[in-house]
Amino acid sequence: MNQSRPPLPPFTVRTAVEKVRQGEDGWNGRDPEKVALAYTIDSTWRNRAEFVQGREAIIGFLRRKWARELDYRLIKEMWAFHENRIAVRFAYEWHDDSGNWFRSYGNENWEFDEHGLMRRRLACINDLPIRESDRLYHWPLGRRPDDHPGLSELGL
Repeated sequence: MNQSRPPLPPFTVRTAVEKVRQGEDGWNGRDPEKVALAYTIDSTWRNRAEFVQGREAIIGFLRRKWARELDYRLIKEMWAFHENRIAVRFAYEWHDDSGNWFRSYGNENWEFDEHGLMRRRLACINDLPIRESDRLYHWPLGRRPDDHPGLSELGL
């Protein structure tokens, strides 16, 4: 039995923006098991050059990601939508275990099933080394506060 994850397609501007914020909030929580519940059991991903299929593989991928990308903070912005698809642009900041900071920029194409679960995620990402003093994301770990600027407001 499928669990429903509103908002459901077909999306409107309001519901697409809501879905994007839900995705951002989930990833900022950095809980692989919880994040994986937003995807279909057999969801397929392309993340950079890595191909992932299914919730268990997604959980493993996210565990490895957040073990490597420390103090991860993410902002997503809806770029476009149509029916059951949403295009997103994003940027996140993180550092490695040597203290080197990065801002990773990218875009994702999402496709949802009728229950609002993501069945396909295609992500392109580039990493830019930054100085710690150039960081723009300073909220406590977890959900981005509602009053924190988004990508457009930050000039990203």
